[in-house]
Amino acid sequence: MLKTNKNKVVEMFLACKPGMPRAGAGWKVDHKGNPFLLPGIGGITLNVQAGDPAFGLAGDHIEPGVSCTANMEKPNDFPNSTLQLLSCVGNQAKIISGDAQGETGVVMGHHGGSEHVIVEFPRKTKEKMSYDDKILIRAKGQGLALTDYPGIKLFNLDPDLLEKMDIVETGAGVLQVPVTTIVPAPCMGSGVGRAHVGAGDYDVMTSDPETVKKYNLDKIRFGDFVALMDHDNSYGRAYVQGAVTIGIVVHSDCMLAGHGPGVSTLLTCATPQIKPKIDPSANIADLLGIGSAAADTNDD
Repeated sequence: MLKTNKNKVVEMFLACKPGMPRAGAGWKVDHKGNPFLLPGIGGITLNVQAGDPAFGLAGDHIEPGVSCTANMEKPNDFPNSTLQLLSCVGNQAKIISGDAQGETGVVMGHHGGSEHVIVEFPRKTKEKMSYDDKILIRAKGQGLALTDYPGIKLFNLDPDLLEKMDIVETGAGVLQVPVTTIVPAPCMGSGVGRAHVGAGDYDVMTSDPETVKKYNLDKIRFGDFVALMDHDNSYGRAYVQGAVTIGIVVHSDCMLAGHGPGVSTLLTCATPQIKPKIDPSANIADLLGIGSAAADTNDD
C-alpha cells in the first residue's frame, strides 16, 4: 500500500445545496459556427450519472449528478470558494434536510466557470431532492501527500479513494496508474494556465474528428480516470515534456471552441514518475459501485 500522510490530513464539514441550472440569455455558437440552444451546466440532473458516456447528449457542458454550491449568486466568493477548494473527489456528501434527508452521495469533482462541486447521488435520491435541500460534505484530502514520492503531488483526492485506485509501485520510482484514456498534450484547452488546481477543471478539446477517433476520446465516461500527457499541474496547468497528470472527468463533451470533457486534477508530476496503464474499468463508478455500476439497484 502506498505510504501517505493521511493520518495528518484535516477533516471537516462543508455546507452546500443544489445549484439551479444556468442558461445564457440567447444563442451560443459552436466551433463550426452553428448556433444552438441546449441544457448546460448546473442542476439536479436526473438521467445522467457517473459511468455514463460523456458524449452524445443533447446538451453542452452537462454536469452529471447534482451540481452543488454554497453561494449561487456569487460563485467566486466566500463561502463557495472554500467549498470548491476543500471538497475532494471521493468525499461523502449527506443530505440533511428535505424528503431525501439522510441519503448519501459521493463527490466527483469540481467544474470551473460554474464553480460547482459535482456530487453523485442515486436517481431515486435525486427524484426526492429540491433546490432548498442542505448537504454536508465530509471534506478531507487537500494536503494529502505520498511519503515516498515527493515529486508526485496530489490534489482534490480523498485518501480512501486513493487506496482503491489500484496504483502499483514499479520499484523504479514510478507509479503505474490505471486510466481509461491517454490524452495527448495538444488536446488540452479551456483552463490551461490556471494558477492552481485545487478547484476547477480543464477541458479535453474534441473539435478535431481524426484526433478524437485516434485516441478514443469519444469513449470517455463521466468519472473516468484519464492521463494528460506532457501536462504538469504542480503549480498550475502547464505544458512540460515528460510530465503526466491524472484526472477525473467531471462534465460532458462541449460544442464551443476550445472545450470538451472537463477534467479535475488528482495526481501530477513534472517528470515521468507516473506511467498510465489502460484499464476500461478505471472509473469512480466501477471502483465505488455507484452511478451506472449500481444501476440495477437504482432503477425505478
